[in-house]
Amino acid sequence: VQLQASGGGLVQTGESLRLSCTPSGRNFNSYVMGWFRQAPGKEREFVAAISWSGGGTYYADSVKGRFTISRDFAKNMINLQMNSLKFEDTAVYYCAATQTRHSPSYLGSKWPAPADWGQGTLVTVSS
Repeated sequence: VQLQASGGGLVQTGESLRLSCTPSGRNFNSYVMGWFRQAPGKEREFVAAISWSGGGTYYADSVKGRFTISRDFAKNMINLQMNSLKFEDTAVYYCAATQTRHSPSYLGSKWPAPADWGQGTLVTVSS
């Protein structure tokens, strides 16, 4: 499995950014795809998830109402639209995938192992 993440960059507080994740190497119909992030000196934390079928989503409380995860069926990718960015959103963002029969809301923020991970993409929000 390969998860190619892109879209990171430097923005100012209040601005927007969109991350994309393109998975390959497997049929992902039974997968939940998601984004996690890790800020300097902190543990990796869950951000958002969506079923590959596009039927369900789940968000961390810290990003609810500001971030939107979606699937682009035409391009076979997952997008994370990040609006109203805050300084505390600064982190390396990782795309992840886990094979499961459960919905993103059932999984919540604690994904069971194993999961596949992409390389990180850095998001820096300047205050």
